[in-house]
Amino acid sequence: MSNNFDLLSTVEYGGCSAKMPPGKLAELLGSIPLIKNENILVDIDTHDDAGVYKINDNTALIITTDFFPPVCSDAYEFGQIAAANSLSDVYAMGGKPLLALNLTMFPSATIPVEVLRDILLGGQDKINEAGAFTMGGHTIEDTPPKYGLAVVGITHPDKLVTNSGLKVGQKLILTKALGTGVIIAAHKLKLADSDAYSLTINQMKQLNDHGADIMNEFGITGATDITGFGLLGHVLKMAQASGVSVTLHSGSLPAIPTAIDMLDQGCIPGAAFRNRSYIENDVLTTGGCSPELLLLACDAQTSGGLLMGVDADKAGEALTKLKQFYPDAAIIGEVMPRSGKAVYMV
Repeated sequence: MSNNFDLLSTVEYGGCSAKMPPGKLAELLGSIPLIKNENILVDIDTHDDAGVYKINDNTALIITTDFFPPVCSDAYEFGQIAAANSLSDVYAMGGKPLLALNLTMFPSATIPVEVLRDILLGGQDKINEAGAFTMGGHTIEDTPPKYGLAVVGITHPDKLVTNSGLKVGQKLILTKALGTGVIIAAHKLKLADSDAYSLTINQMKQLNDHGADIMNEFGITGATDITGFGLLGHVLKMAQASGVSVTLHSGSLPAIPTAIDMLDQGCIPGAAFRNRSYIENDVLTTGGCSPELLLLACDAQTSGGLLMGVDADKAGEALTKLKQFYPDAAIIGEVMPRSGKAVYMV
């Protein structure tokens, strides 16, 4: 840890838990008119992971950005996690990261500048792992510190994966366990199991690159990554954009060890309540879904897994391949024709 400085001491909400509530954001964005262009393949209309611009018949650019306050105590690990999270939007659309810019806000008068160096070193570690190139960045004085990337990726226009690409009959596969927000909150309260915390940190550092490769291998057209709006928030956006309904099986949700116990004991991050409020009118839960599992599905994830729709006859094979890299990967639901609610959690 850089100079033993605990970055979590600077924030109330860290990581993707610091996102603006999705309902407020959707209302705000809906009031801003945007110029359309035939080469813009994806913009904010469907609240997708990134924007996509077609350069020619063989190449499209994926453009995204993400940054947030500290989600862990160690500066180098914070840099790794924030960069992995920023790169994830490109992977969620089946692309390959190409270029990155550092976005840094840091109070150099109150925190040793060596901490900033370690944040940037951690970020560069993940940029290197992704095979992308750092082109520079921008740094301002601000407190609490914040870090992330602007990323440009590439993909073939015909292989683009979007959150509007789900198809009726598909199975839904989630690649990483849920509960990062819960475990980080428990860690701040000194309630977290040390093994569960270490597992959470390592999971947040993991790139979604292998998931993107497997999506391309199986011709996936519908996917997203699970971040600040929680599983249910992102599933809701996918269902709405795709014009379908989705059934989630709460008993199949992969969870980080002790996360459900922490929820049962009342360790519930504020973002989980905000996300639950956002989805409550469009999601129907049944008696099979416990209050703790509902909150787990609303927990804001940082650098979470990919959620993808896979044709039913290929789902088993895809899951086997994903588990080589993401041991917690699981089939958690299926896509149905649109009827009544957008999402059913049973």
